[in-house]
Amino acid sequence: MFKIDPSRAIGAYAAVMTAIAGYAVIGAATAPPARFDTIDVRRINVREDDGTLRMIIAGRDNIGGIVIGKNEYPHPSRAEAGMIFFNDEGAENGGLVFNGKIVAGKPVNAGSLTFDRWHQDQTIQMTSEEDGARRHAAFIVNDRPDEPMRFDQIGRLGTMKAGAAKDAAVRQANMVGTQRVYLGSAADRSAELSLRDANGRKRLVLRVEPAGAASVTFLDEKGHAVSRVAPGS
Repeated sequence: MFKIDPSRAIGAYAAVMTAIAGYAVIGAATAPPARFDTIDVRRINVREDDGTLRMIIAGRDNIGGIVIGKNEYPHPSRAEAGMIFFNDEGAENGGLVFNGKIVAGKPVNAGSLTFDRWHQDQTIQMTSEEDGARRHAAFIVNDRPDEPMRFDQIGRLGTMKAGAAKDAAVRQANMVGTQRVYLGSAADRSAELSLRDANGRKRLVLRVEPAGAASVTFLDEKGHAVSRVAPGS
């Protein structure tokens, strides 16, 4: 009667399973990527091989708060869908977001591409916004503090009303910013390039009115025009 040697059987089994596992790994490594015609998802997280988060693509309801490393903090105002960018540390450093709907019978619509300073808010922004008849589109450059924002404090700002208390909370959270460059359309539909000093005061304005009148204006630290150049002046 034929007998099976248990030790040899176990060895053969191990060899077969190793071969199968190896084939599966090699096959997975060489298999072509999956292809889809349509994918419906609520959120996509793009990560590095070590798990570091590098991008979020999501709708408004799932885009989440402000992610800094392994911590997530409530965002005081973000209510848009889009993409959020993260640096090599997994900290948010910009994004592309957009929204739009009818509010009280008028269109409210916005899109924004931003790039942040390290652990701070945006220093560069391309934006288009409209609120009924009020609208503008611009390229904006901001100064931001050297110190990081206090992410544990900014969530409550979304529930605060505008005023002195909220202004103080913004300063405490180190969310202050100073606009230095504005290039775009203004609320009155004129085209404008304004350059500001480190305190956010306009010092040089190039402007073309909707009807076509053009001017270059130099201003002092109090906002008074000290010189103005215009055709025919």
